[in-house]
Amino acid sequence: MTARFLFFGEDAFADTFYSIGLVMQICQLLSVLEIGHTLVDIENCRILPVFLQVMERLVILFGVITSQEEVQSKCIVCALFFIWNLWDVIRYPYQLLATVGIDYPILTWLKHTFWIPVYPLAVMAEAYTVYESLPYFEALGTYSFKIALPVSVSVYFPYILKAFLLTLPAGMFYKCNYRWSERKRCLQAKKLKDKHN
Repeated sequence: MTARFLFFGEDAFADTFYSIGLVMQICQLLSVLEIGHTLVDIENCRILPVFLQVMERLVILFGVITSQEEVQSKCIVCALFFIWNLWDVIRYPYQLLATVGIDYPILTWLKHTFWIPVYPLAVMAEAYTVYESLPYFEALGTYSFKIALPVSVSVYFPYILKAFLLTLPAGMFYKCNYRWSERKRCLQAKKLKDKHN
């Protein structure tokens, strides 16, 4: 994405999804493995924050961006992909090294600190992406349907997206609290270890 921006300038924003959308879809589908890794204790963390992050990204990518061609050419998609990848380029090497028992102090500090500016930016970009997509879902009726039961039930997808927008701040607050406590625990343990050495 960075190379495309350097070569094509602002024109690269409009076709980000067309150039790397498939790769992002595959990577985000593979991120479901993180839930399994947490369940079988390959990764030492709580399941709820991992589940929320994976599902949040899947809903945004597949439910919002992939399903609406008009949204795919928006500049916010480029910004969102960049922010997600910026965080993952630190998080995944840290997790890989931690799994095999290697502690790289700079990477540990970055993993437990870099989320502070990046994660709220990601949530704001996700919220803006959903906001930008609402008119298209309202006009086209994508994912809206009626269920013919004894009582007719209508599912209007823009309402679901608006509810999703309302839950994003609560999820962000929960995950930020979790990450902050994880940061304190990890960095304090590192300080104690360094004192004993």
